[in-house]
Amino acid sequence: MTTPRDVSGPVSAATATDHELLAAMTLEEKLAQLVGLWEGRGGDGGGEVAPMQDAMQSDVDRLEDFAVHGLGHLTRMYGTRPVDPVEQSRRLAAKQQWLRTRTRLGIPAIVHEECLTGLATWRATTYPTPLAWGATFDPQVVAQMGEAIGRTMRSLGVHQGLAPVLDVVRDARWGRVEECVGEDPFLVGELGTAYVRGLQGAGVVATLKHFIGYSASRAGRNLAPVHAGPREVADVLLPPFEMAVRDGGARSVMAAYNEIDGVPVTGDATLLTGLLRERWGFTGTVVADYFGVAFLHTLHGSATDLGDAAAQALHAGVDVELPTGAAYVAPLAEQVRSGAVGEAVVDRAVLRVLRQKRELGLLDPQPDLAPAADVDLDPPAARDVARRLAEESVVLVSNDDGTLPLTDATVALVGPNADSAHALFGCYSFANHVLARHPDTELGLEVPTVRDALVAELGADGVRYARGCDVRGEDTGSFAEALAVAESADVVVAVMGDLAGMFGRGTSGEGCDTDSLELPGVQRRFVEELLETGRPVVLVLVTGRPYAVGWAVERCAAVVQAFFPGQEGAAALAGVLSGRVNPSGRLPVSLPASPGGEPSGYLHPPLGGASSVSNLDPSPVAPFGHGLSYTTFEYGDFHLVEPEVATDGVVAVRVRVRNVGQRAGTDVVQVYASTRTRGTTRPVVQLLGFARVPLEPGAAAEVELRVPAVRLAHTGADLRRTVRPGRATVWLGRSAADLHASAMLTITGEPVDATAADTRLMSVAVRDDDRW
Repeated sequence: MTTPRDVSGPVSAATATDHELLAAMTLEEKLAQLVGLWEGRGGDGGGEVAPMQDAMQSDVDRLEDFAVHGLGHLTRMYGTRPVDPVEQSRRLAAKQQWLRTRTRLGIPAIVHEECLTGLATWRATTYPTPLAWGATFDPQVVAQMGEAIGRTMRSLGVHQGLAPVLDVVRDARWGRVEECVGEDPFLVGELGTAYVRGLQGAGVVATLKHFIGYSASRAGRNLAPVHAGPREVADVLLPPFEMAVRDGGARSVMAAYNEIDGVPVTGDATLLTGLLRERWGFTGTVVADYFGVAFLHTLHGSATDLGDAAAQALHAGVDVELPTGAAYVAPLAEQVRSGAVGEAVVDRAVLRVLRQKRELGLLDPQPDLAPAADVDLDPPAARDVARRLAEESVVLVSNDDGTLPLTDATVALVGPNADSAHALFGCYSFANHVLARHPDTELGLEVPTVRDALVAELGADGVRYARGCDVRGEDTGSFAEALAVAESADVVVAVMGDLAGMFGRGTSGEGCDTDSLELPGVQRRFVEELLETGRPVVLVLVTGRPYAVGWAVERCAAVVQAFFPGQEGAAALAGVLSGRVNPSGRLPVSLPASPGGEPSGYLHPPLGGASSVSNLDPSPVAPFGHGLSYTTFEYGDFHLVEPEVATDGVVAVRVRVRNVGQRAGTDVVQVYASTRTRGTTRPVVQLLGFARVPLEPGAAAEVELRVPAVRLAHTGADLRRTVRPGRATVWLGRSAADLHASAMLTITGEPVDATAADTRLMSVAVRDDDRW
């Protein structure tokens, strides 16, 4: 065990190197840098916002008692309960000053917060959920959102954000689908990397969640075992994280709760060190998901006690225990003193934390720890980004006979989500994550409901409202009133879907899994009775997951899908319904045909689809990439720039797009690829690249997509992830199931393993084209 050097007074973090600081530390001071502190027992007065929160909190949770040797992280100063942000920033500054002046080494703490749909604090802008990001197919606007969130966080003294979620959707029954970008790894990777670049460009560390496999749990149950094979892990689950680390420069990764094939990820050195650090070259910090280290003992049963759990996690590569030190304090100290854990392993983690603090300026001579002045957490610029995201994310699934947009019609507006602001937010919004447990506290944001927004679009005389039913439950007592309102109108708009919550308090969100993809409660029955009135019914789904709505696509006049579109979402929906907004969203997840047909998704080999050897047809009612518009786009001259590329080259395709309709609109060009490999099966098609193309009526553009050939890498029978020579069919599609022109690509050269030097991000060029 190392002996700290004799120090007469505080060591200067500003003048000492990280190794000199390390050499000056006692064991207790080292371990203090590896833990967080969630003051006030985390959620007292706020309800449970993390698994087993009440059972797992430390008995010592006051800074002055807990942090006498220093502290690594301060947990959720702004995101645990409603607080005035300026007053709380003063409290935070005082705590940081206490750490600088009252601990021997004077090292401030990293402050982290949740920020998936905006900084999760009272009165801060609340953006659409990641599933809505996926529906935009727009990395640029996601990057702008990340930057806006980062600026807000830095203004309050926050250094690290626990986002983005890069889990690829594998089973729509899982409650946390709303937190995911979609079911395609490269869509997830492109948008997730954009978020990382935006957030970190504003000076806030992004934390990739949840590494790895969390979304592939058995039967879609939260924290359930994962039995993904090595190829599914390598080719589907890992690419988004690899892109965000290698191409986005992410500085932190969160170890997932789950096990894969019997090995909990939090204790798996093969993943957290061998893959993440040694193969990918990651140099940031790995943090535990909340209480994840202790869960090795208390939930998984793979550790004999907290000390053993700490030893396993630290050896595996988990640098920081969040949210509060439990296993990494006294239990880990005992492991080190007994010789069961070498102090060099502790030192490795401490150096990573010190490096991150230095990068953030916390070890500067005068670190920026001043409290915030008067700050606007919901400025107009942020709301504008939220509006753009919401408008681009709305998906027009079906629209027979042009029912939409609404024109000169009296509207019966019904449904449980028609007049609810909370229905617009996901479970990691402050409104549903925390504020739902404080019913006497106002929302703190100006958030119109769909009812408010539709009245603003159409006028009060044109909209008649009745709720009709609740999101969940079996009560049908309000049907009659809503049916009467429907019969008095020209068209019915039924706003149905989910309510986000935590651990069973909602129909979507963490711990809110489902065993059926039917709409919750009596919602389907209610819509079917509305259809019996003979009035055209427009079904608007505001949900956190895709539901089986084949019956609605068949019978309703139109179906509109929104995935928790945030505080500007109601205006976006009303704009689509009225025609002020031309819908351009595309489905980031397939809409299943059967409520029991999970797991599903378009990335399946030939026998994963409909075939003569099974009586079940898993084809979706609306596939990945699908979405309609109020205008029409035509394609022409689709071709490969070079029909042959090397295994380490770039695939370039061009296509001309023309708006032949009467309205301005935005098309989403989608390019797919089909490959075949000796010895292993491959998906029927996989997304290769995409581009949003805005066009005025009659206008045309030439689109060029350039995609690194490494996007065609896959794991062979030898378990090497390689780009192999051969042939691939490259498709132009309107969705994964609606493929049009194709071109044959020949891949030449020797097999090439995917390496850290390869970029995986696509590039897009859109040029005006007047040749049509």
